[in-house]
Amino acid sequence: MFSLQTIFGSGKQFFDLLDEAADAAHESTKALYQLLKAPVANPALDAFKLARQRERVASDKINHALVDSFITPIEREDIESLSSALYKIPKQVERFADRYALAHHRLEGIDFAPRAAMLEQAAGVVVQMVHGLHQMNLEEMSKLNERLRVLEAEADRLILELHRDIYSGRLEASEMFLLKEFFEILEKAIDRCREAGVVAYQIVLKNS
Repeated sequence: MFSLQTIFGSGKQFFDLLDEAADAAHESTKALYQLLKAPVANPALDAFKLARQRERVASDKINHALVDSFITPIEREDIESLSSALYKIPKQVERFADRYALAHHRLEGIDFAPRAAMLEQAAGVVVQMVHGLHQMNLEEMSKLNERLRVLEAEADRLILELHRDIYSGRLEASEMFLLKEFFEILEKAIDRCREAGVVAYQIVLKNS
């Protein structure tokens, strides 16, 4: 038999699970920055697998909680949208790490670390925004949303500089294709952070 708390939902469980998902996404970006800041011959991928697993577990728990709870603290669609957006961050990061582990010997001289640092900072802001859902403080959320927008713009600028290297004419076609793939994955990961932040911001707009 379900308890009344299970039927109607305590509310806090959803915020806690979203916090867990955001933290896992942030951990994956931290691991990527460390990997790219100090490249090694045989990069380990355990940290990425662990972060992705944490994200998957949190996402599954959110889905189950939505089924079990009759009433939610915020709209179900918003919970699902934010959970989905958070899930996509470590997915992109792991995709980059997997490919980097296979092709790093062909990427010597390409410094991805500054872009990875921007990604890590963006994911950190997303964590603050998701944790901020507990208070629904519109003023604070607006500041974080603007901070995330600035980070996205700066990251876009840095990635554009990398694209200039691609089309400089000094690279062979195979090298151009390889670098373009890596840049696009990084760009998508930053976009995923921005998408998660937008969802969090809109939630607060609707509920503050």
